[in-house]
Amino acid sequence: MGNPNFEHKKRLMPKSALLVRKYQKGIRASFIGFVIMLTLVFILHTPSPTHNQVTNNNNNNNNIPLNQNSFGSNAINAARLSEDYLIPFTDKSQGVTQPLDDGIKVRAAMVTLARNSDLWELVKTIRHVEDRFNNRYHYDWVFFNDEPFSDEFKKVTSALISGKVKYGVIPKEHWSIPSFIDLKKFEKAKKEFAELNVPYGTSTPYRHMCRYQSGFFWQSELLDEYEYYWRVDTDITIFCDIQYDLFKFMKVNNKKYGFILSVSEYEQTIRSLWRTVKQFAEKFPKYIAKDNLMGFVSDDDGETYNMCHFWSNFEIVSLDFYRSEAYRKYFEYLDNSGGFFYERWGDAPVHSIAAALLLDKSELHFFDGLGFHHPDFYSCPIEEPIRLQNKCTCDPETDNTWLDYYFCTRQYFNAAGYKTPPGIDKKK
Repeated sequence: MGNPNFEHKKRLMPKSALLVRKYQKGIRASFIGFVIMLTLVFILHTPSPTHNQVTNNNNNNNNIPLNQNSFGSNAINAARLSEDYLIPFTDKSQGVTQPLDDGIKVRAAMVTLARNSDLWELVKTIRHVEDRFNNRYHYDWVFFNDEPFSDEFKKVTSALISGKVKYGVIPKEHWSIPSFIDLKKFEKAKKEFAELNVPYGTSTPYRHMCRYQSGFFWQSELLDEYEYYWRVDTDITIFCDIQYDLFKFMKVNNKKYGFILSVSEYEQTIRSLWRTVKQFAEKFPKYIAKDNLMGFVSDDDGETYNMCHFWSNFEIVSLDFYRSEAYRKYFEYLDNSGGFFYERWGDAPVHSIAAALLLDKSELHFFDGLGFHHPDFYSCPIEEPIRLQNKCTCDPETDNTWLDYYFCTRQYFNAAGYKTPPGIDKKK
């Protein structure tokens, strides 16, 4: 016989309560299952990382979608579509357009050669690039070193960068004296450079760096997925807000080599370089572009080299150019001559001569309106409205771009057939 009190309570309970009581074990089990499912989803879900350290990536998509609103593209586009938006005179002269942000990135990355000891100088550079440019676009950053990066280096740099970060160790064969170099001749050359007080004239690591930047960095599998790269040295400053995607700019305008400063090389370091280049051109004439920029690197139609080169510590370049058969053959020819060691050939003249001779002159571009410094030279926009619009913090009096001695920007504009900005004659 049932408990009379229980039966009385049961009659007084509402029907809904009876149903809950009847199925409470099932409800409890379902609720526990739901909680477990949510927990598993939370644990297993991997959001798109802001600071993702990787060693390689095989993503070969041509275009990478972004959430436009994540980097304020709508506001930027609205400002650039305004009648008040200003474009540097030099961009108008060069006939280029600044692309609007459509939320699609091209395959590109910043690339930096660094050592662990560079970290605390480098962090300032990263902040400049991120604050002035990359916090809107989240492009990847690739670091190379001739020895493994420290955990501290990786931890600090990856925390500052808004895109993926990759760390690579340079293969020994890319950072050593090749077997075809005569070591006695090499040591003799270093002694001669010491007597002449040539900068880095006695440094073997500096020669490794110049050779690596000239012909090897772009061969790394860490860069295989990219079309363009921006070389960022460890000690640069960006002075102005960059109003557009630099990499997309290169693609839209069909540019393959972009620079911001051009200077004259130290002649003692490249005594035989031009002779070797001429020999290459005679042996492989098919690689020399018909409408090239010979007038930038030579004042006498190729007889001699005038020492002008693009300062390669800021260059934005199509990696397909460096990967091309023409550039590979060019570098191999130069390398086999031994000039990187017997003299002290720099990567800047090597890159510059290649860009001037192997590319059509329309494929090169001078960047303006960005503001840049690498010890010891400055680029600061000469147009005050551009400086104000782009929130530049540089002193225009420090600008070296248009000086008519040692610097070669005027030479570039003349050789390319572009008009120079008004007012540069004040920069003497």
